[in-house]
Amino acid sequence: MGTRVARRQDLTLNQMRRMDSGPIPPKDREVMTFSLLGRCRRTGQIGAAGATSDIGVGARIQHIAAGVGAVLTQHRTDPRLGPRGIALLRSGCSAGETVAALAASTPHHAWRQLAALDARGRTAHHHGARVKPERNDAHGTDCVAIGNILSNDGVPAAMVRAFEAEPDAPLGDRLLAALAAGEAAGGEHGPVISAVLEVHGEHDFALADLRVDRAADPIDELAALWRDYAPKIDEFVLRATDPDRARGGASGSVAFGASA
Repeated sequence: MGTRVARRQDLTLNQMRRMDSGPIPPKDREVMTFSLLGRCRRTGQIGAAGATSDIGVGARIQHIAAGVGAVLTQHRTDPRLGPRGIALLRSGCSAGETVAALAASTPHHAWRQLAALDARGRTAHHHGARVKPERNDAHGTDCVAIGNILSNDGVPAAMVRAFEAEPDAPLGDRLLAALAAGEAAGGEHGPVISAVLEVHGEHDFALADLRVDRAADPIDELAALWRDYAPKIDEFVLRATDPDRARGGASGSVAFGASA
């Protein structure tokens, strides 16, 4: 019995190794991140996009509440600052007041890189003194981008320009354009292996929460996920809010393992 269990365990491990499609970052390499918060003035939607050289970026950096605003927390990331920031925005604090209060609330503020976007489109950021270069920020209309350990300090500005380029486009498209522009502008010093896209509308659940947790080309894979997911958003919302009118089923979905 013990031999059969060991063989099954070996098979499972070998299967997992074959499924691995992304590089594993060296333990002694600093993790780098570039990200953006954005708001659609036309719809009021708020969202975030980000990428990093470590696994599972979408589990840590972005925190969003519909009709309230959003917070980014990165570089020696403390995810606890995200919900704290949302609570400050919900209480009526502006983006600037929120970031200032968050920085003041943590004894490790020197390690933190933060950004906030409030429901009116105002933005703010914080670079701690120990956030490693190249680090920078860029603010635009209804958006803010931040990054650390970048290949050059122009990455956030490139992200903002891309986000602002088509103000009438769907917010998810604009966020992904910003992420791709950040990578094209140089991105980070090392390979990006995970990426996230999250969009919130009028409801208290995400319209889209898409993540590529480890891959060789996570931004491209994230864009492919969005292309398949975006046409289904209205149906998914209807299933939650008015299920009698929803179509149901998985019509139009790309089957797992099938070509797009």
